[in-house]
Amino acid sequence: MSGHSKWATIKRKKAANDAKRSNQYAKLLRAVEVAAREGGSGDVAANMTLASAVEKAKSFSVPTENIERAIKRGSGAEGSGARYDEISYEGYAAGGIALYVEALTDNRNRTAQEVRHAFTRNGGNLGETGSTAWMFARKGVVVVEKDRAPDEERLLELVLEGGAEDLRDSESSWDIISDPAAFGRVRDALEVAGVEVFSAEISMVPQSTIPVDGGEAKQVLNLIEALEDLDDVQNVYANFDIPEEVMASL
Repeated sequence: MSGHSKWATIKRKKAANDAKRSNQYAKLLRAVEVAAREGGSGDVAANMTLASAVEKAKSFSVPTENIERAIKRGSGAEGSGARYDEISYEGYAAGGIALYVEALTDNRNRTAQEVRHAFTRNGGNLGETGSTAWMFARKGVVVVEKDRAPDEERLLELVLEGGAEDLRDSESSWDIISDPAAFGRVRDALEVAGVEVFSAEISMVPQSTIPVDGGEAKQVLNLIEALEDLDDVQNVYANFDIPEEVMASL
């Protein structure tokens, strides 16, 4: 599976300091608000992008009342909120690793400058539009930890019945891949069967991955961290494959 999925799983397991948690909460709530506004509905059942944003916010323990207020702002039920533009950036990290960066911003010039600086400072190269996007596909990704999952055969049966396309081994967890339209059904099928879901979101999944280790792995993760720390950056996707124990140590 993609490095993004492993990296996100490791980060969620590790406790973040209060400052980083506060910053992450703000990003997640911004995504919820924009999804409610752009999707034309504050109804989670009718707005799959909103459902994914809410699911992700919950997985980071964002308080339910905060999520509900963000939905109301986005849907216009509680003020109009700030206006954000959705923008993406593409580029490469060390070792030719492709990156796809999603941002929500109220100042395109500021965000572009910060993203460019992060790439330059961490040994990467910001590319043109279309340079890496073709290497990724938008998919639903549900993660289930192996120590909380049924055996592989039973899990595969459950997710295929829910409409999943694939079950992928990601070392300590299973990544369940689906078309975005089937994302909710897959997640619901697992919950009905009593299988605990670690995370569930609409993600950009690489079509293939590149093994990275050693110093290059550190460079790649440093760039991703620098990008994720930017206030306007929502998600960073990459096509690296770094062993889980290496990522955890870094």
